[in-house]
Amino acid sequence: MEIASLYHIFQQYPQITTDSRNCKDGSIFFALKGASFDGNTFAAQALKEGCAYAVIDEPAYADSSNERLILVDNCLKTLQELANYHRRQLGTRIIGVTGTNGKTTTKELISTVLSKKYNVLYTQGNFNNHIGVPLTLLRLTARHDIAVVEMGANHPGEIDTLVHIAEPDYGIITNVGKAHLEGFGSFEGVIKTKGELYDYLRKKPQSIVFIHNDNPYLNGIAHDLNLVRYGRPDGRAVLHASGEVAECAPYLSFRWRVGNTAWRSVQTHLIGAYNLDNMLAAATIGLYFGVSADLIDEALAAYIPQNNRSQLKETAENRLIVDAYNANPTSMMAALTNFRDMKVAPKMVILGDMKELGTGSLEEHRKITDFLQECSFDEVWLVGDQFAAAGSSFRTFSHVEEVKEAIRNHPLKGYYILIKGSNSMKLSQLAEDL
Repeated sequence: MEIASLYHIFQQYPQITTDSRNCKDGSIFFALKGASFDGNTFAAQALKEGCAYAVIDEPAYADSSNERLILVDNCLKTLQELANYHRRQLGTRIIGVTGTNGKTTTKELISTVLSKKYNVLYTQGNFNNHIGVPLTLLRLTARHDIAVVEMGANHPGEIDTLVHIAEPDYGIITNVGKAHLEGFGSFEGVIKTKGELYDYLRKKPQSIVFIHNDNPYLNGIAHDLNLVRYGRPDGRAVLHASGEVAECAPYLSFRWRVGNTAWRSVQTHLIGAYNLDNMLAAATIGLYFGVSADLIDEALAAYIPQNNRSQLKETAENRLIVDAYNANPTSMMAALTNFRDMKVAPKMVILGDMKELGTGSLEEHRKITDFLQECSFDEVWLVGDQFAAAGSSFRTFSHVEEVKEAIRNHPLKGYYILIKGSNSMKLSQLAEDL
């Protein structure tokens, strides 16, 4: 079936599902394949559950007498092509967001700010890959003024794939850091892959890139682009918005201004001085799209994280800084530095292994333990085989269940506790025990 014909069906049934357990009446099921499943085997069930159509790519599951089964060459590619076709038909302005750290928080802050003036569609959860981006685009309607689309990657070429599906008009790379080195091969590979967003926008007339002025790596690959800059106050550069940290006790308070106008102060609900850059990015993009500075302040002050990123949770016994959705050397060092400088006491850190670092993993974990020796935290617990192999005087655990048992045997009380590690370490579960 041609994409135009499939799109005609989509216009009548504009809901897509890839999960046969979630088949809303009148939706279209795409039979995607995974490492341990084949969606084709669930197509018939999806139709019984309420789907109007099922798109399959295995002839063995086709039935010429059932026109509700649509056979294509490749379901994933068809999903991506349909999303791109839909994006072109609507012509909605799209902001592409990527980066090693901060892209999800920045995406949410941008969306919060722009929503003060526009009807905004934005990526939900972690739907930022080759499946999530198409599903996000297919949620677009004519009522949306702007879309903010997050794009993630852990291998070269993945951002290039995503930008050619979403075709953004604007772009922002929050930063580049040491993450997914196993897939990228090197830090240079990270820069090159994230830079694929710039490469696409460089070829698109009248595109705009919002850039962190203080980042030498981004400035090094941003030549020949239409740049709107933000960052720390810098007399040498014209900044759309500039700002600086006022306090972290424990929430970030900062001040910012537009050009050389008067300073404005914002008290946020986010933990971490590193979130200043994310706030300034959102403010800059809001200003560019005509959102007033007063409304920007209002939006940034009201935003409350709900995704285990820079989140403060108060329990009956402790105050927890939960940043356990992801971890890499760059974000880990930033979180530890911020926690070290935070004017609270007593302090404890529970850190989990940083995954996907390849051959440099042990060295990167040793750098963290060396830094911990300098920080003088009251208590340090390390979780995972990489931290154990790094060797240190700190208490180590094999996995999260051992940590839970230790807490049950010797309950912790009265601490500020930073919890950070890769999502697979499951440290977010500790909040219930602390």
